[in-house]
Amino acid sequence: MFHDSHKLSDQQHHTIGPFLGPTRIAYFSMEIALRPEMHTYSGGLGVLAGDTARSASDLELPMVFVTLISRQGYLRQELDQSGWQHDHPDPWSPAESATPLRAKVSIPISGREVWIRPWLHLIRSPLGHDVPVLLLDTDLPENAPEDRGITDRLYGGDARYRLRQEIVLGIGGLRLLSALGFAGIHTYHLNEGHAALLALDLLRRHPRPADQVTNGDLRYDVAPVRESCIFTTHTPVEAGHDRFDWGLVSELLPDYIDLDQVRLLAGGESLNLTHLALSLSGFVNGVAQRHARTTREMFPGYRIRAITNGVHLPTWTHPAFAALYNEHYPSWGLEPETLAHADQLPGELLWKAHDQARHELIAAVAERTGVVLDPARPLIGYARRMTSYKRPELLFSDIERLRRINARFPFQVVLSGKAHPLDEPGKRHIQNIFGHIHELADELPIAFIPNYDASVARLLVPGVDVWLNTPVPPMEASGTSGMKAAINGVLNLSVLDGWWIEACVDGVTGWAIGRDGAKGAALASAEDLYSRLENDVLPLFHQDCDGWIRMMQQSISKIASTFNTQRMMRRYAAEAYVR
Repeated sequence: MFHDSHKLSDQQHHTIGPFLGPTRIAYFSMEIALRPEMHTYSGGLGVLAGDTARSASDLELPMVFVTLISRQGYLRQELDQSGWQHDHPDPWSPAESATPLRAKVSIPISGREVWIRPWLHLIRSPLGHDVPVLLLDTDLPENAPEDRGITDRLYGGDARYRLRQEIVLGIGGLRLLSALGFAGIHTYHLNEGHAALLALDLLRRHPRPADQVTNGDLRYDVAPVRESCIFTTHTPVEAGHDRFDWGLVSELLPDYIDLDQVRLLAGGESLNLTHLALSLSGFVNGVAQRHARTTREMFPGYRIRAITNGVHLPTWTHPAFAALYNEHYPSWGLEPETLAHADQLPGELLWKAHDQARHELIAAVAERTGVVLDPARPLIGYARRMTSYKRPELLFSDIERLRRINARFPFQVVLSGKAHPLDEPGKRHIQNIFGHIHELADELPIAFIPNYDASVARLLVPGVDVWLNTPVPPMEASGTSGMKAAINGVLNLSVLDGWWIEACVDGVTGWAIGRDGAKGAALASAEDLYSRLENDVLPLFHQDCDGWIRMMQQSISKIASTFNTQRMMRRYAAEAYVR
C-alpha cells in the first residue's frame, strides 16, 4: 500500500514552516513515483526515488525531495492490432494531489526570465512523520509561451528541451529551496546526473582568490561543493549519460559561467552531466556492487562506492501477504530485518496468500487483454522498459524449443512494458512479441498488458510465479522489480547482473541464467534460459509443490529482509549524509 501522501488544504499552507528548520538533506530527482495517479515518473529511477521518500518518512530523516511536476506525464501507451506502440501524453491534475506554494523564483534561460513555482505534496509515514516533496512548475502566466511547457513532459522533446528542464531542476530547484526558507540544508543528493547543474550553481558561489589562481587552474573552490554534494549514478548504458553541445549550453545559459572553466570539470567535447556530478560530489555511489565496479571502469580515477538499491516493502507487498506478515511479524514494515524469520511461515498460509494474488492477476488479464489464463499452470512474468539491451524477446529465441518445453511442462506468460517514444527498436520488440503471441495462441497462453505503470505492477509482480529478467550483462545497474517479486513469494529467474548477483542462492532463492562473467552470443543465453526452465523451474512447480513453497519461504526471508529501502536509507544516512 502507498503511504498516506496528500495535498495541503488552504488552511494548511503554513505547514511548510515546520520543515524549514529541521531539514538538512535535499534529494533531487527528475522523476519520483509518488502515487500511481500522479504521472511524475517513467520507470525504475522514479520508482526508486518514491520508495526512497517513503523510507525517509518512515525513518524520520530530515529530508526534502525536489522534482518536476510533469503535467503531461511520460507516455500513455496505445497498442494497435499489430502490437505497434503509439505514444500519447498522459496528463494528470496537480490540484488533486498537491498544493501550490506562494514562493516563486526566476532564472535566466536564453536571455529570458523563466519563473518557477513549487507545488507541495506530503508523504506521511504510518508513524505520522511527514516528508515534503516539491514539484517544480513553469506553467505560469509570467512566462513566455515557449517556457510555460518546460516542466510539462517527462523526458520529452529534443536536447534543447531536456537541457532547459535540467536547468529548472538543478539551478531553479536549488534557488527555490532558498526562497522557501530551507536555510539548514547542508547535503544535496543528486539522483542521477539530471540535477548536476545544482552543483555548478553552488560552484559559482565559491570563487578562489585571484592570487591563488595560475594559468590553467580552476578559478573556483570545489572543496565546499564536494562537501555538500552526493551523487548516485544509475546507468552503465552509455546513452543514459546526458550530454549537451557546448554551443547549446552557451545559448541557454549566456554569461552564467565561464564555459572554459566548466570544461575542466565536465569534458571537453560536450557538457557531460555525469562527469560534472562526479567532479563536484564528495560521495559517489553505484546502485549495486557489480554496478559500482562497472562504473569505476567507465569513469576511472573516481572513488565510487556501492549502496545496493532496495524497495519500500509496505508499498509493494500484496495485501494478502501484508496481512500474513502483520500477524507473524508486526513490525516488518518499519523493521524489514524481522522477515529473516519468514522461512518459518506456515507453507499453506503462504500458498493461500499467493493464490489470492494469482487469481487477481488472472482476472485482470482477462479483463484487459481477453486472454484467459489457466490457474493450474505456472505463470512467468516479465515487465520493464522495452529496449534492446534488456532482451525482451530472449524467451522467444527458439519457438520450436519453447513449444517442446510447454508440451512437457505447460506454462503461461504475462508481459508488459513501454518503449521510449524515440526507441524504434524497442517498439519493434513489442510488435514482435505480439507476433509470437499470435503464433503460439493455440498452445501457450501469453498476454501483454498495455500501458505498464505502478498500478499494473502492483497486480502483475505479486501475481506471477516466476519473475524473468534477461539483460545483457553488465548493463543492468541494479533492478528492483525482482525485489518486489520476492517480497510476494515470487521466485526470480534472472541473468546474473545488477542486484541478483548479491541475492541469488541458486536453487534456494531462485535461479541464475548462465554463469557470472560468462560471455557469448544471445543464443547461448537463450539456451541457458530454456535449460533452466525445462530442467529446474517447471519440473519443480509441477512435481514438488512442497519444494516450491520452501523456495518461496527462503526467497522472502533472504531477499525481503535485506533488499529494501529501509536498509538502503540507513546506509545513506550513516555513510553519505553524515561525513
